[in-house]
Amino acid sequence: MSARPTIPPNPLGHSPRNNNLLAALSAVSFEPLAASLELVPMRLGDVLYEPGVRLRHAYFPTTSVVSLHYVTESGAAAETAGVGNEGIVGISLFLGGHSTPSSAVVHAAGHGYRLERSVLMQEFERAEPTRRLLLRYTQALMAQICQAAVCYRHHSIEQQLCSWLLATLDRVRPGNVVMTHELVASLLGVRRESITQAAGRLQELGFISYRRGHISVLDEAGLRGCACECYEAVKVEMRRLLAVTPLG
Repeated sequence: MSARPTIPPNPLGHSPRNNNLLAALSAVSFEPLAASLELVPMRLGDVLYEPGVRLRHAYFPTTSVVSLHYVTESGAAAETAGVGNEGIVGISLFLGGHSTPSSAVVHAAGHGYRLERSVLMQEFERAEPTRRLLLRYTQALMAQICQAAVCYRHHSIEQQLCSWLLATLDRVRPGNVVMTHELVASLLGVRRESITQAAGRLQELGFISYRRGHISVLDEAGLRGCACECYEAVKVEMRRLLAVTPLG
């Protein structure tokens, strides 16, 4: 019986193991997925899935960040969670829903790996370590969504912007985020003018600089001091549930 093929070395340094979920699987648990993982570019604004549409792939971001957000009938939108190299986009596939009422849109360009639905489902049902890891990530994602609901209701736009920038920075080092005020406003569910005011205040404090759609973080400690507790709470819970120790 011939050996299962593996992904060849990539000269640009791309690797599925740059995604923390995939990195947390032991070689034995990762091997059945390896041949089916397809490296894909994830461009700013790419829509990975839309409300009510049956999902065909799961995505494991490596250098990109994906926004899960809900759009109302009036066109208003707000992000419910972000997914970077710590996670997977498409939990509905293994939770049995096959579609969601929300959208998944790339908000920081980069790369990731996609996996066909059938392969993911086969391994979720067959391999206990893989199933356990994906369910732990789902719990961490639910914690992020719950924290976002509290944050939007009780914290200032400036605090929300600081927390959002820090969370994005954790996923797309170094500290330069390609992002317009309009897009940030859409993700946080507020008016563009509110983001402009908050970003202007942070720039006056020397924490960031903003020019032509690029936000550069100059003082990460300063941002941490202005951020609400939501950033750290989500980070702690994610770290607790997803300590990168090979499973399987």
